[in-house]
Amino acid sequence: MVARKNETPSNAVGRASSGKKLLKCFEDHRHVWVFMELEGGNVHPVSIELLGEGRRLADKLGVQLAGVILGSSEGVGTKPAIEEAFAYGADVAYLVESPLLANYRNEPFTKALTDLVTTHKPEILLLGATTLGRDLAGAVATTLQTGLTADCTELDVDGDGSLAATRPTFGGSLLCTIYTLNSRPQMATVRSRVMATPQRSDKPIGRVIQHQLLMVEEEIVTKVLAFLCNSGSEQSDLANSDIVVGGGLGLGAAGNLQYLRNLATTIGGGVGCSRPLVQKGWMPADRQIGQSGHTIRPKLYIAAGISGAVQHRVGVEGADLIVAINLDENAPIFDFAHIGVVACALEFLPALTEAFAKRMPPHNSIKVMDRGRLDDQG
Repeated sequence: MVARKNETPSNAVGRASSGKKLLKCFEDHRHVWVFMELEGGNVHPVSIELLGEGRRLADKLGVQLAGVILGSSEGVGTKPAIEEAFAYGADVAYLVESPLLANYRNEPFTKALTDLVTTHKPEILLLGATTLGRDLAGAVATTLQTGLTADCTELDVDGDGSLAATRPTFGGSLLCTIYTLNSRPQMATVRSRVMATPQRSDKPIGRVIQHQLLMVEEEIVTKVLAFLCNSGSEQSDLANSDIVVGGGLGLGAAGNLQYLRNLATTIGGGVGCSRPLVQKGWMPADRQIGQSGHTIRPKLYIAAGISGAVQHRVGVEGADLIVAINLDENAPIFDFAHIGVVACALEFLPALTEAFAKRMPPHNSIKVMDRGRLDDQG
């Protein structure tokens, strides 16, 4: 693998500049694959987002896009996932059905996916950076002895068709573009909400290639004993919230987070924060926004007292409208916010909350129309 710091995929010049040549045994690898993660019988949203990105990469390479479905025919089964794969752009679907794949376990899923890759030879394999996806991607990449770029924020192909996978590095202070030059498939994981959700079509089911899982239960060490519901947090799901209010060190003290909560309650949004607040213990880790926390794509993101380091930027830049409130007019967040307000957040937040409260009932969604920029020097 080769990493090129501060280089974006658009200015990557190709394999020739690196002095590397793809091994002959990998020259017949073709097509882009997306692993379709199933969660409670439904396709995980990140898989849909990756189909959209995979479609773009496949079109650029002039190859096919495939959805990969691993599961059991029992219960809901795999048919809904197959339908979704084609509805969101896949040309073909690869299917492995077995009772051993009814619930996720690393051993049978790794066996099924590595056998598929070995048989059908894709050049790119994308997975969601979920708990399941990270576990599976690492095991598959290790088994196949290929490269894996985790938590990517951008994907592209360079002049010779190599996958250019960009991710933050050095604590989020730099963006690094990574290439897998001498092995295949080129693998990457992407977090939910990093890529846009593509448009769904009523495309009929196309070609489905079935593959048999050559494994028996006795070969699997891990056993599923029971499922425990996740009841750790009753707060809104930040990754899927239409409105998010975030706070940073500029709020000054943990007690001032109440200003965020008051505003979020008034406009029906979720509450998040930058990494330093989690490190200080002011907010729990499940409220963190950024590359090492949640990636969000809300209609409205209000950032109060957040400087806007790269680590935070990559987690929020997909928002439709970013409103930044910061006392420092040179804060990096103003470089990518759509609306910038230079003011003390502790004074501005209560005034903003009061203004919203006069114009709308609590917990009501708002429609964001203005994408201009306001610089308030007062």
